[in-house]
Amino acid sequence: MVRHWVVLLSLMAGACSVAWAAPDQWVQVSSSHFIVVTNSNEKQARHILDQLERMRWVFQILYPKINADPSAPIQVFAAKNARTFQSVEPQAYLAKGQLNLAGYFLTTQDKNFILLRLDADQEHPFATVYHEYTHLQFRSAGDWMPLWLNEGIAEFFQNTEIRDKDVLVGEPSSDDILYLRQQALIPLPVLFKVDASSPYYHEEQKGSVFYAESWALVHFLEVNDKDRGTHSLGDYATLMSQHKDSVEAATAAFGDLKRLQSALQSYIQMGNYKEFVLNSAKAPIDETSYTAVPISQIQADAARAEILADVERQQDARDLIKSILNADPGNVLAREVLGNLELRAGNREEARKWYGEAIRLDSKSCLANYYFAAISLQSSGSGDPEIESSLRTAIQLNPKFAPSYELLASYYAMRHNNLAEALSLITTAVSLDPGNLSYRLNASQILVESANFSQAATVLQTAMKLARNPGEVSMVQSRIDQLSRFQEMSADPSEQVQVFDAEQKPNDPQVVGIVADEDNPQHPSEATGPKHSFVGVMRQVVCSAPAEIEFRVDGSGSSVKVYNNDFSKIDLTVVGFTPKGPVSPCTDFDGMKARIQYAESTDKSVDGKVFAIELRK
Repeated sequence: MVRHWVVLLSLMAGACSVAWAAPDQWVQVSSSHFIVVTNSNEKQARHILDQLERMRWVFQILYPKINADPSAPIQVFAAKNARTFQSVEPQAYLAKGQLNLAGYFLTTQDKNFILLRLDADQEHPFATVYHEYTHLQFRSAGDWMPLWLNEGIAEFFQNTEIRDKDVLVGEPSSDDILYLRQQALIPLPVLFKVDASSPYYHEEQKGSVFYAESWALVHFLEVNDKDRGTHSLGDYATLMSQHKDSVEAATAAFGDLKRLQSALQSYIQMGNYKEFVLNSAKAPIDETSYTAVPISQIQADAARAEILADVERQQDARDLIKSILNADPGNVLAREVLGNLELRAGNREEARKWYGEAIRLDSKSCLANYYFAAISLQSSGSGDPEIESSLRTAIQLNPKFAPSYELLASYYAMRHNNLAEALSLITTAVSLDPGNLSYRLNASQILVESANFSQAATVLQTAMKLARNPGEVSMVQSRIDQLSRFQEMSADPSEQVQVFDAEQKPNDPQVVGIVADEDNPQHPSEATGPKHSFVGVMRQVVCSAPAEIEFRVDGSGSSVKVYNNDFSKIDLTVVGFTPKGPVSPCTDFDGMKARIQYAESTDKSVDGKVFAIELRK
């Protein structure tokens, strides 16, 4: 394949036992954006850090409007050989015959890890790392960026080569080109509409037509814009950020789509592909600011245990932590990892204990403080005075970690006396993570409780644009319907709204709607009094034939007792997690955190009739 190099002016306007412990010399080299831990040497660690800082610089130069940094520095584990790499390698790749990894990018809600094997002999050993790092860079654009563009740009950058004085971007994959020449292309109007629920995205393996064609189209448009001095891809991105229809935006930015399809087909068949060169010699990267410190085997093992806990090697992590605590009983990170392990195993009180111990030993971890508060809030409602303190500490330790603000907003909302502070906090969370659907839904709920219905409706309209699959669309639509009913009932409390879908099953977690009660001797149907919202933990759930439900909700220093004569007619939604299966009110509600809405009734044995339940993580 003949290559033509051009200078890029702009791309877009605007297995192994964990008891293993070799006598290695470990070093940690850090910048403000990355932390490299390696058993190689300081020179190699500094080289890795410099490469990653230059990759970050590429995105800063090409996409200055996006947030280039996650909430905490990315942790890099650089293994000098296969043996060290396998000591942290994900469980799925340890089996015989699996792909031989050279790099791996691991992202969770709160952490990002890069795993590197330094002795890998591959043309692009860090392709997976660069691909996923690109996705991380564009996470803030999740509310508008279509899937084809997101994946196409990640494929475009995955073969990046970072050299001494320049960066080579856009090197094509010969495998992708050969594959596309042998396959029928996806029609562009279809490609532009592919979303997370599409079979093009889910049912075909990596290297499918979708990924390869997305790369080819991005590459073609980049080269075309460079050669002609246009900015069609930037124009398209601008239109999409304004939430235009993807096909209409493509037509406006790229012109006739049939011509574009024909031009793309011809481009794939050609033998010459341009690449782009960025001169990085003057990149503002101060290598003298990197800090290097030797670390002990115990510290390195604690770092490995933290990774093992997140790559589905929990028992290996536990075994390693046991040996660490035997040698260093006061190790803080070991306790934080145990908290993570117990939380993953569903042992919330055990997790709370370990996080609490880490905090008392002066943990500097935002996550330890956050999870301690989160578990405490679920266990005791908002009555635990340590909750607010831990969340304030978490925010102080990492002001960019959005979940701390969201949880503190929930804490204030639960107390029913500081909705203004709750709204301020959830607004900050949304600004830090604009693509998070749950934050938008929580913001709308706080606005509803503040009787700001019009702004709540605006937030929900934006939330609908963030919904990436049918389940999320249904969840947001349920909230919109719920807001509409709440407004109607607030205007006329005597009005009963009937929107129940008779085909929905009582255990369906997506049930929406309320209807008037049928007569019941235990609980009269007059639930037409004032409406209230209450947050807490559901307790003493009792079901009676045929479908009556009664339970108590324990909140901040108080509780309410509610009922409904037919639990299938309660507006039930889920926020912050996905149920593993159908939710059964009679067997699953007890102990779950929820925000309920209820109307006062004439039955004085209860506080009211529940008409909406929001299950929360």
